[in-house]
Amino acid sequence: MIILGIDPGLRVTGFGILRKDGHKLTYIASGTIRIPDGDLPSRLKVILDGVAEVIRAYQPECAAIEKVFSNVNPQSTLLLGQARGAAICGLVLGGLAVAEYTALQVKKAVVGNGKAQKSQVQEMVQRLLVLPGLPGTDAADALGVAICHAHSGETMAMLGALAPSLARKGLRVKGGRLIG
Repeated sequence: MIILGIDPGLRVTGFGILRKDGHKLTYIASGTIRIPDGDLPSRLKVILDGVAEVIRAYQPECAAIEKVFSNVNPQSTLLLGQARGAAICGLVLGGLAVAEYTALQVKKAVVGNGKAQKSQVQEMVQRLLVLPGLPGTDAADALGVAICHAHSGETMAMLGALAPSLARKGLRVKGGRLIG
């Protein structure tokens, strides 16, 4: 399975592409979509078109994107949300199912610590994917999202398949956790 990870941003949107074969992850590509200054609609179109180009070039089978966190500055949060929306539209228009993960989930999946620093994510992505050099922060974050999905997506699918038998026992899955 080929997974596309997206780290959305209104100035720079990172992307990372992995191949998952069983438990093995193989790096395919990563990079950034650079968004020039301009009016908001033009910038959002650059994100939409950039995501479409990545999909055309690498033909991923599924996608994952980082969720927006609440920022101290509400205006920044709203703008980031719009960039994220443009990226999601690009993924959906490309025919991909889209999973969403928080930064905490990504850091936990990649580093083992939800409060890891960006530099720690970069180093672990480099190690996990056996990269010759440290990826840039935006590309590393996008690869981290893809790694998180490679690990979490399979687990969530298994939990979903177990849901009917769990329900018969009075249990259910909520937010990836078993509730009794």
